Amino acid sequence: MKKIKLSKEHKTYIMVIAIYIIVEILMAAGVLSSHIKGLLVPMVYYAIAAVGLNLCVGILGELSIGHAGFMCIGAFSSAIFSNLVKDILPGGIRFLLAFVVGIAFAALFGFLIGIPVLRLNGDYLAIVTLAFGEIIKNVINAVYLGFDGRGLHASFTSASAMGLDAGGTTILNGPMGINGTPRDANFTIAMLVLLITLFIVQNLIKSRDGRAIMSIRDNRIAAESIGIDITRFKILAFTISAAIAGAAGVLFGHNISSLQATSGNFGYNISILILVYVVLGGIGNIRGSVIAAGILYMLPEMLRGLNAYRMLIYSIVLIAMMLFNWAPGARKWRSRVFGRFVRKEAA
Repeated sequence: MKKIKLSKEHKTYIMVIAIYIIVEILMAAGVLSSHIKGLLVPMVYYAIAAVGLNLCVGILGELSIGHAGFMCIGAFSSAIFSNLVKDILPGGIRFLLAFVVGIAFAALFGFLIGIPVLRLNGDYLAIVTLAFGEIIKNVINAVYLGFDGRGLHASFTSASAMGLDAGGTTILNGPMGINGTPRDANFTIAMLVLLITLFIVQNLIKSRDGRAIMSIRDNRIAAESIGIDITRFKILAFTISAAIAGAAGVLFGHNISSLQATSGNFGYNISILILVYVVLGGIGNIRGSVIAAGILYMLPEMLRGLNAYRMLIYSIVLIAMMLFNWAPGARKWRSRVFGRFVRKEAA
């Protein structure tokens, strides 16, 4: 009987579906605590953000540390939309449209930022994207947005300065953020978004455009010499990466009842955290980003019982994963050991 050979992409889909089924079985059996259940959606949206960042860092070859800013745009634009229409549209349609709004705004900002920024390289690009993430967070903290019978009102001073009618509602209350957003996100929807994200990214990589993007990463001058439009493909990859981060932000904004643009939610450390998932999962390795995000997000929470040693164990795991992925000796050992299985399968 002829063996069915699965591609790397199919193995990634099977892995995600298997994890979903296992988690659903554990939840149905009552094995998972309420605390662990509450961590499932955040784990998935950080995995989505890591896949999006890997498209920029691993496939395009440009270092961006401002993806928390695109998450912030997706979260707040979708949350504002959901609060405006929550009494008008049913939940399913509202959440679907909120996704469209969040992804569209994140992609728009990614496109606008990408036009000037992607002319820079290396550390300069990283610094500018970092500044963008911090600027977005601080701008949102300065905006007050409300709605009444006369329409939308905005102010940069205070909620009272908007001059809302008696029945008006404050939607975005400056540093206090947005309260009362419908909690439409759940584990099933998050995993579905992750599968769609993987489908888009992995098919892009295998496409003609994906090969052009990787050629820019490998040798910009050679790619330009054969007629590849460097600017166009860099902006394309960066915009898609920002849109994926916006999708993660939509899940973020609809998973909590009080959304605030704080450093703990969308600050510099969050961008670095997502970058850590990408690096430790393997730069350019899409499946590795998903695995690293899942393990490294859940590990500190699962070690809370060992509170005194929790961060020590977490640090040891980070170092071990870094050595396993990048140390020359470990890479030779991996190729020697796993190469046998690949040769056996090919035979």
